[in-house]
Amino acid sequence: MKPSERIVRPMTPDREAAREGTRGRRLRRTERREQILAAATRAFAGAGGFAPTSLDDVAEESGVTRMILYRHFDSKTDLYQAVLDRAAAGLHAAATVEGGLGAGSVPGMLDWAAEEPDGFRLLFHHAAREPEFQADVDQVRRGMVAALRPHMNEVTGEVAWASWAANVATTMVIEAIMAWLDAGRPDPEDASRRILLAVDGIYQAIAAG
Repeated sequence: MKPSERIVRPMTPDREAAREGTRGRRLRRTERREQILAAATRAFAGAGGFAPTSLDDVAEESGVTRMILYRHFDSKTDLYQAVLDRAAAGLHAAATVEGGLGAGSVPGMLDWAAEEPDGFRLLFHHAAREPEFQADVDQVRRGMVAALRPHMNEVTGEVAWASWAANVATTMVIEAIMAWLDAGRPDPEDASRRILLAVDGIYQAIAAG
């Protein structure tokens, strides 16, 4: 292919801003790492997960060379793992206060998903279907179930039904947020209210027993 025939991928605003922001000064290592992780999240989500995304895709999205990527991450696997860890940490921070769930958990998850839709999709859509990384997503989900189970225990004294309700509610919230993102993120406040109504229905289901 002649140089003039190469397809040039247009810069997204995020990529352009990242590159512009590095012209005036040298980024510190932590800042560069965060820039790469944010860009890698977009690249992996945009391509459809781990396998279809190359390090060249990530480098292009980040506005850096592969050599710079290897200064921060040992491999594509190492980078993808860091992307998933970053997403899981962001979700946990948004959904909890002092490690516990509360009235702001669902709105917090919704706000985080609106700000980081690629991170949410990587966790619960792409990585959840990738054998090499599925265990990491399962661990995130188990943490959500464990945090919700004490609230279900307050409603019913039956351990099995409390566990069932915590699992159902966790799955429902994740899928509801995913469907909300796919629908174009309509009316976040109303979306939060509707999801909470669905969770309340699960509470009522075990309370009625």
